Formats: sequence, C-alpha cells, structure tokens
Amino acid sequence: MDPVISAEWVVEHLNDPTLRIVDCRFDMADPERGRREYSLLHLPGAIYVDLEKDLTGKLGEHGGRHPLPDFDLFAAKMGRLGISPEHKVVAYDDQWGEFAGRFWCLMHLLGHEEVYLLDGGLLGWEKRGYPVTSDLPAYPPCTFKPRIRAPFLAVMSEVKEKLGSPETILIDSRERRRYIGEAEPIDPIAGHIPGAKNFYYQEVINSEGSWKTPEQLKEHFGSIDPEKELIVYCGSGITASPNVIGLMRAGFKKVRLYAGSWSDWISYRENPIATGED
Repeated sequence: MDPVISAEWVVEHLNDPTLRIVDCRFDMADPERGRREYSLLHLPGAIYVDLEKDLTGKLGEHGGRHPLPDFDLFAAKMGRLGISPEHKVVAYDDQWGEFAGRFWCLMHLLGHEEVYLLDGGLLGWEKRGYPVTSDLPAYPPCTFKPRIRAPFLAVMSEVKEKLGSPETILIDSRERRRYIGEAEPIDPIAGHIPGAKNFYYQEVINSEGSWKTPEQLKEHFGSIDPEKELIVYCGSGITASPNVIGLMRAGFKKVRLYAGSWSDWISYRENPIATGED
C-alpha cells in the first residue's frame, strides 16, 4: 500500500462519509501557530491534531524530547474526533511532512490500515486552487480500538543490542552537520549512533514540495540493502517519519522507527557516540 495519496483523489472524495482529513500543522518556535492557522483555513472537513498535546506523551528522564503518547489515550482521542478503524484517513501539514508523518506513524503503529499523507501538503493543495474553508467540522464520536504493530517500534535497548549487526542498518534523518557532530542546535550532545547512515529527511520531497516517486525513492535509497532490517531515527522521532514513509514507498519491507531517537539515546550516559562520517 502506497502511504502517499494524491490531492486529486482527495478532492474527488471530499463528500465521502468514510473519509477523515487531519490537519497536523505545527511550529516548534510557535506551538499555537498551527491551531491558529487551522482556525482561519483548512481543507474541507479537516480536524486538527496538535503535535505536543495529541501526538506527544509526558516528558521523562528517558524517551526523548517527543515521547510517544499513551496509546489508549491517543486511541480515545481519535474516537472523540470521529475516527474509527473503518475510516480512510488523510493527514497533511505545511512543511516537509514531518508532523503529518508523525501522525501517520502513530496510526500505523496502532494498526490503522488506511492512513495516508496528502501529496504536496496544504501548499500543494492551494497551488491547485482546491477548496479551503474556515468551517469547523463535528463528527459523531466512535470507537477506535488499537491493534499495536509492536515490531514497527524499536526501543533503545534493542538498538544498542544491534549495534554492529550485519543484519541491521541504522538511518539518521537529521541534517549532515548534526549527524557528523559539527553542530548541535537542539540536543546537549552532538554526533550520531555508531554505524548509522545519514539520509536527510527533506530529500524524500522534490523541489515542488511533492513526494518523490517510488522509483526516485528507490534510487535515493539505492545504497541500502532491501533485505536488511532498517531502524530510522532523528533528533526526537518527528523528522524520522518522512524517511520511514519514503522507505516504505520505495518498497522496503523491514522498516522500523526508533521513536526516542537521538535525544533518548544520549539520555543514557553509557551509550556510545560517534562523530564524523560512518
């Protein structure tokens, strides 16, 4: 199943009662901006989810800067918003797919079968002249029962155990200067998990803001053995999601998310750290 869906398909199905559209816009520097802009305009029928309030759990000593939310609480929230396992769900944001991607990864982890990212996001939708609205939808509540895909999620102890394994490839999704340890503007320690390969997450998107095709993504990830297990991480588990989705779109089958990512890894002082190219 291709995790990316076209704007043309969505505009043709706006009146489909089995469709739910989710606006995931967020700004790390201004956490309320996404909700404000959603209230001004959004895709018809779209509901809003907030990265920090809905897609992130409580901060602790470990787990990273954006730990996953409690699965039961998240499922209950989806039910209150009118999303059930029977709905086809399409998520979007207005950046590089990282916030919509976080939502996609959570829904995928909780076993939702039909969850997609809107190709081109909100900006691509508006470029096509498709409709937007300020009307706020209200859907009847329903029951969302999670069916956890546990193998999709990798935890720190497992990542550490697999360091150096010829059967596992770690993929670091951050920009190169952070990966090599040249600069670290967010986390207290620079560098990367030893052995990780660097694939900057924004490179799965083309210059027009749309997702690269499956063929282009196969070429982009061409140095990766498709038979290996792939564990993808970033700084806090958010920007890893476009790489997870890009790999799946390219046909890779053994793709996993290390949700705690670098900020979780370095919270364990004994964990090894690498700098430079790997």
